[in-house]
Amino acid sequence: MKFKFWGVRGSIATPGPKTVRYGGNTTCIEITSSAGDLIILDAGTGIHALAQTLLDQRNLTAHILITHTHWDHIQGLPFFLPMFRPGNRINIYGGLEPVTHQGIERAMRVQLQHAYFPISEAQLKAEVRYTTLKAGEPIRIGSVRVTPTVLNHPVFNFGYRVDDDGGGSLFFTGDYEPPLNPYPEQHPGYSAMQELIDQKNEEVVGAMAGVDALIIDSSYTDAEYAERHGWGHGTYRSALDIAAQAKVKQLFLTHHEPTRSDAELDTIYSGLLQAGQLGFPVWLAREGDQYCLPFVAENPA
Repeated sequence: MKFKFWGVRGSIATPGPKTVRYGGNTTCIEITSSAGDLIILDAGTGIHALAQTLLDQRNLTAHILITHTHWDHIQGLPFFLPMFRPGNRINIYGGLEPVTHQGIERAMRVQLQHAYFPISEAQLKAEVRYTTLKAGEPIRIGSVRVTPTVLNHPVFNFGYRVDDDGGGSLFFTGDYEPPLNPYPEQHPGYSAMQELIDQKNEEVVGAMAGVDALIIDSSYTDAEYAERHGWGHGTYRSALDIAAQAKVKQLFLTHHEPTRSDAELDTIYSGLLQAGQLGFPVWLAREGDQYCLPFVAENPA
């Protein structure tokens, strides 16, 4: 199984000279299974560049797993050009939104409204199918087993574990903020809330356990996070902590904060490495980097 980063930026695309090395596109990861199945994790702006590599393929089948429907994870979906070619089959998966009680089809239909996009859903030439997933219930995509897990974020968000029959496993969080107890320790509601949080953390660690690659939201430093509780994103430290608990083989830090330059990312990364005692290799996700599982970096930094 191989995976490749096409978008690693969070919240908003940030093209320009200060982000050219790590990339400015929003979240998109391509997976190629051992049997050749094409699986795409999220459809941020990075999916447009991925689409350019697929235009010569006829009768293409693609499987797009959406973690959640915030703009930076779906805004490239209408620009996935294989949807405009007859004979292609595009399968889009996601969760049931608990507020609207609508499935993942809503993400496409809202974007393709006349007021927002010049082409309607009826004009798509490919066969587009939508599948609503349920937490904890695995599905099969060719040689791959995909298991969704609900993760903490201001909107319904799935993390996906991908296990390939031919070898290799990864877990991608989408956006994820480890939950915090809102009560002070002396509050009568603290203990019950902490028990729920601990149970959820145990579930999340179990879903990630032992994967060859954990790809996790690590938007903030500890200092930044102090002013951004509840925004729905993790820190470098929280990513390292959960990776250690889950005993993962490799850790990839992604969803880079949109104001973060290449130089600033280099500084943060150097600090993590100098701290030592990580217990596993740690990488900053970078557009264009591709890896093979079990692990061999094909074009490492």
